[in-house]
Amino acid sequence: MEGAAVAEGLWGLADHHEKLGEIGKTIKCLEAICQSQISFLPLVEVKTRLRVSALLLRYSHNVNHAKSHLERSLLLLKSIPSSFDLKFRAYSLLSHCYHLLASFPPQRNLLLKALELASSVPQDVSAFLWSCNFNSQLANTFVIQADFPSSLSALEAGFLSASQICYPELQMFFTASMLHVHIMQWTDDYSVEKAVQRCDEIWQTISSDKTERCPGLFFYNEMLHVFYRLRLCDYKNAQHHVDRLDQAMNAHSHKMEEFQQLLDELTSLNHSLSRYHLPSRERSALSARQSQLQDRVNALSPSSTTDNSLEPAYFGNADRSRTERLLLSPSPIDGEWLPKSAINALVHLMVVISGRPKGLFKECSKRIETGMQIIEDELIKLGITEEVREADLRHTAIWMSGVYLMLQMQFLENRVSLELTRSDYVEAEEALVEMKNLFTRFPTILQASECVIEMLRGQYSHSVGCYDEAAFHCIEATKLTESKSMQASCQAFAAVSYLAIGDAESSSKALDLIGPLYGMTNSLSGVREEASILFAYGLLLMKQQDLQEARNRLAKGLQIAHTHMGNLQLVSQYLTLLGNLALSLHDTVQAREILRSSLTLAKKLCDIPTQLWVLSIFTALYQQLGEKGSEMENEEYRKKKWEELQSRLAEARGSINHIELVAKARIEMQQVEDAQGQAYGQSLQVNLDIPESVGVQGPSLAHSSSKLVGLDPGKRWGKPRLF
Repeated sequence: MEGAAVAEGLWGLADHHEKLGEIGKTIKCLEAICQSQISFLPLVEVKTRLRVSALLLRYSHNVNHAKSHLERSLLLLKSIPSSFDLKFRAYSLLSHCYHLLASFPPQRNLLLKALELASSVPQDVSAFLWSCNFNSQLANTFVIQADFPSSLSALEAGFLSASQICYPELQMFFTASMLHVHIMQWTDDYSVEKAVQRCDEIWQTISSDKTERCPGLFFYNEMLHVFYRLRLCDYKNAQHHVDRLDQAMNAHSHKMEEFQQLLDELTSLNHSLSRYHLPSRERSALSARQSQLQDRVNALSPSSTTDNSLEPAYFGNADRSRTERLLLSPSPIDGEWLPKSAINALVHLMVVISGRPKGLFKECSKRIETGMQIIEDELIKLGITEEVREADLRHTAIWMSGVYLMLQMQFLENRVSLELTRSDYVEAEEALVEMKNLFTRFPTILQASECVIEMLRGQYSHSVGCYDEAAFHCIEATKLTESKSMQASCQAFAAVSYLAIGDAESSSKALDLIGPLYGMTNSLSGVREEASILFAYGLLLMKQQDLQEARNRLAKGLQIAHTHMGNLQLVSQYLTLLGNLALSLHDTVQAREILRSSLTLAKKLCDIPTQLWVLSIFTALYQQLGEKGSEMENEEYRKKKWEELQSRLAEARGSINHIELVAKARIEMQQVEDAQGQAYGQSLQVNLDIPESVGVQGPSLAHSSSKLVGLDPGKRWGKPRLF
């Protein structure tokens, strides 16, 4: 009796401190039970240790302390024949500790034991729900280790458990997770397409009131559809999902603002009602208002399940209010795919990815700024300032830090691509240097970004006329990725740079790259790579004076760029080449029409090199037609654009960053010898898996394609370089 009374007293005192937000005092009260000389019943100690562990995981970074409590709890529970819910809770929380400590093999073994227990108890709703929980966590451990087939098996088992209890939201959770894994491994188009169809079918079975209980599930499903469509370069259908995401995020933000305002008013009103000697009429009015507010709060509340919900991956180990969370699935899984701020940034990123190829630069710039600000705010909350490096990070903060760092790199990559497109080389330099600095500070977490950085260095080098350096960086980029599609794009860009050099040796190198590439176009997963290869191949054929074959290949590439990709810059460059070909074949009517379209697009994009390229061809056209007035007017405008470009180039080349970016050397950085950091770096590379890399979306490094080949009526090759 003495032990029970002491436990009840300390539990009550812990409740009091927790309500006041005094978490340290709460934990001290509970740990007093664990450290007491008084003998307590095993269940009392187990429940206390579980509560301490949950508090430590939620409010602190002391994962090892929580792990010790949970391991002790499981030892105590071995002597208790039932208490399955406590055992399941201990298994789930301990699995989470292993996850945070990057102890993946022990986590996997623990989850297999938990699943074995779940299958041996009476198969009621609770048992099936816990099976869902453990299969979800198990699938995540397999993904981290890139064991995609085992991950799919675990998710399928979770789906079957959810089906047993007719829980459509949980079924959707597992179906969407399977789609995510299929997108990550992408063995073939058919399997991914079937996974998408399955998601659509399950989503239709969920009523609208149930989908509101798991708002994160909507964002997860829609984002996966965007990833799928972008991977296929199906921008038209991707845009539909991007618009839905953007609208939903705006609506959710407004809803949460109203929710917080109501909570603030309710708190103030409760304080007023707590006053003594409040007149009865005033108290009655305040009580009525209190009831109205509470009803409204309940209606807007982001359906949290229970305060003791178990999250398989509680991000950041920080307490966040319900307004800051987007639940991915019902209890006892709950959790999030990503924190709401990360999803918010990701939505902005998707708007940029879908808008940049269309030339929507103003909106894209605004979204980049907004997304970067969100990320910087979150990194500061995680303690990541300019002085912090990878070695300084706590293990428990690595995963969450990595999510935001990777998103930051994606936004910077988009900024580089955008600024190069509109010929703002200094801005592109600054963003690229920022990417490079981030990578040197966090080389393990951002390992996947090294290939993209080299690719962008190649694009920048080509844009400022350093073609040999551009080819070097593009070739280096191919060594930094195992993706066949990415390698193909890099090699196509390198071939374009070699052709820009113009000598026989460089043209031979371009041929060595393009020949094998063209033969493998059918084996690549997306049309983006095919468009890049066709562009480079068309240029090579023009160099070889195989004009008719060049026209056929370029026409096919133009169709891909226009119909599938919607990339205005690539369309403009294809049109310029085709206009040049038409002129060389003396089809002046078609040449004029094509070149006008190309110039219009280049002006819209502020793409000065392409404008100059088109204008130089117009000069040749007017000379062939004998239109002296048009020729003089055109040449005057060309000189004006030439001077503008030279001014921009001089500013870029005069920057302290220019030599460092174009130098034919890889980035030097100090690797962190840390197995846990390595494991987290690997997991990050697969978990976000944003398929669209804007900086390598097409042969956008061919800004200065007029340097590559010049066709005039006399078939003189090798027009004078612009730089």
